[in-house]
Amino acid sequence: MYSFSDIASLHADLKQGKTTCTQLVNDALTLIQQKKHLNAFLETFNESALLQAEIVDEKLKNGKAGRLAGVIVALKDNICVKGQKVSASSKILESFTSLYNSTVVERLLTEDAIIIGRTNCDEFAMGSSNENSSNGNVLNPHNEKTVPGGSSGGSAVAVAAGLCHVALGSDTGGSIRQPASFCGVVGFKPTYGRVSRWGLIAYASSFDQIGPLTKTVDDAALVLEVIAGKDEFDSTLSSKPVGEYSKHTTLTKKLKIAYLKECFESEGLDKEIKTHIEEIFNKLKSDGHTIEPVDFPYLDFLVPTYYVLTTAEASSNLARFGGVPYGYRGKNATDLESTFKKSRSEGFGKEVKRRIMLGTFVLSAGYYDAYYAKGQQVRRVVRDKTLEILKKFDIIITPSTPGTAFEFGKNSADPIKMYLEDIFTVQANIAGVPAISIPAGKNKNNMPFGIQLMSAPFTEELLLAAAKHIAV
Repeated sequence: MYSFSDIASLHADLKQGKTTCTQLVNDALTLIQQKKHLNAFLETFNESALLQAEIVDEKLKNGKAGRLAGVIVALKDNICVKGQKVSASSKILESFTSLYNSTVVERLLTEDAIIIGRTNCDEFAMGSSNENSSNGNVLNPHNEKTVPGGSSGGSAVAVAAGLCHVALGSDTGGSIRQPASFCGVVGFKPTYGRVSRWGLIAYASSFDQIGPLTKTVDDAALVLEVIAGKDEFDSTLSSKPVGEYSKHTTLTKKLKIAYLKECFESEGLDKEIKTHIEEIFNKLKSDGHTIEPVDFPYLDFLVPTYYVLTTAEASSNLARFGGVPYGYRGKNATDLESTFKKSRSEGFGKEVKRRIMLGTFVLSAGYYDAYYAKGQQVRRVVRDKTLEILKKFDIIITPSTPGTAFEFGKNSADPIKMYLEDIFTVQANIAGVPAISIPAGKNKNNMPFGIQLMSAPFTEELLLAAAKHIAV
């Protein structure tokens, strides 16, 4: 069975005939079946993956293969693939089949990637542990008693366990970076408006971004280079040109780095993680980089602001799922009103219903100004402060998560405690800036954790180069 390390090595081996795309797909399908208990995949696309593999093998022989030739990609179950099921891991969409490809899928296929299947996730991407899926929990391969993180837990596990080469997830408040931290892989959230959301089932439209989970920073750079860029189907997308990220991952200057004092003084931060990141800081200083603490007095406002605004958007976005045009329909419905009530109450899980109700409340006439409007004002303050820091510094560093992966059930009874798992990641989504989580080591419990880097909007090239330098 082929041992994957990175895309560059894979391409070299394919060129030398050490393996073939068909063999890679067969190996992946075998391993997915062997590790089925991890529950990372909801479905594999055996027939279409093998067909694509044959096509790419022929292209490789003719020297006409694309930039992702032979790269096996898994997709979070909220990214549409034509003719395949997509459910956002929700009962309400359990039998829905997509009529079109998402833009990211089209771009992956154009560069000869092979889509292997769809991965489990928190229902409608709402969760920090992957315990909210209607398809059951995903297990962390480093310790199967612990969560993989969420909501892109299945994608993170697929990469960490070697079930695919690359996976795509979506990140609304840390849903790529948090599971990347828990599973010991690279997780990248691009600038809002860098990657098309066409074909992504929405949670909160002004926060959601698609991004890669990979083994290496170089692989993340190449995948981003392929999937980023202007798209006529997404009006929120930037028209800024896409850089050749994969050719510029070597750092060419000394960095000016800020770290948020409030993050490192937080009582909830694991002491071992803090110590380990301080050691990284010392190494960076010895390499000639500048590292300075900065004040960020809004840390305690990040999670409340995030949940007020995202639940409001979710309340609107999920209104379409009523059991009438498609999706799950309540079996005992007798009229239009009971169809809506039964379909939504039976089809949505507990966490999704909680967030819809919260979002409906903050948008209601009597509370709109007190909650939603105030949340938007705080969002502007957070964005302005973040950009102010990034005018003086190249990057901001924080922990990716307060601790390592926790055991199943530990936080599920307390929604507030679960929401605080995102305390370090939501800032990037609120501010719309790019952020990446890279593996930073392992705790004494032998579980991985990550370090997070943020940079100014559309400076992905610098961020990736800094991440690779720090990850080495």
